[in-house]
Amino acid sequence: MDWNPKRVRALAFDVDGTLFSSEGIILETYAEAIRRFSANSQIPIEVPDRERIMLEIGKPVKTIFLNLVPQLQESQRDQISDSVLELLVSKIRQGEGEFYPKVKETVTSLKNKGYQILAASNGRMPYVKTILEVSGILPLFDPIVVLDNETIKTKPDIVAKYIRDYSYSPDEILMIGDRSSDHEAARKNGSPFAFCAYGHAPEGEIPDWEVSLAQLEDLDSIF
Repeated sequence: MDWNPKRVRALAFDVDGTLFSSEGIILETYAEAIRRFSANSQIPIEVPDRERIMLEIGKPVKTIFLNLVPQLQESQRDQISDSVLELLVSKIRQGEGEFYPKVKETVTSLKNKGYQILAASNGRMPYVKTILEVSGILPLFDPIVVLDNETIKTKPDIVAKYIRDYSYSPDEILMIGDRSSDHEAARKNGSPFAFCAYGHAPEGEIPDWEVSLAQLEDLDSIF
């Protein structure tokens, strides 16, 4: 698509793979949650390997666990999912996981330049808010929209809601992320996409973009 950076008024950030990386803690967290469920339910479950889990990161939570443990009922998958959320939030508060360089400085600078700062993540509210809070940038974000699995089921739905709520034209909101769900959120809404090439996407997952970021702080030189 043709795009004009000067048209952009709002920046919608994905979180995991864009501002923060859970890669270093994700396998042990999923393994712990699955072992906990297996012990309580007496249902033996093989823990997926890191590669299989990382392929799921960025998708809606219910999709992740449907793909990883399809043999379970939804209520059982939700138990594991809730346990993962609880463990991740605790680990992040204890300083685990990795924030990408210059997250606070970059987002603060963009906010000070007058851009509206939004979150567009498939993660649940406690996860998203914990990452933003620990990084010191939560106050910079306007009210955060997350999936409710009713009216907002996908990341394109999140971006569409921001466009409606703030009366934006599609080209006035830039979707910033690293995975196919982020690319889809931009394309389905007719919005430009900034690809975080440093994130979790396997090579070839993202077919096109308006701008590629080698590091998050590159945004600050574009806007």
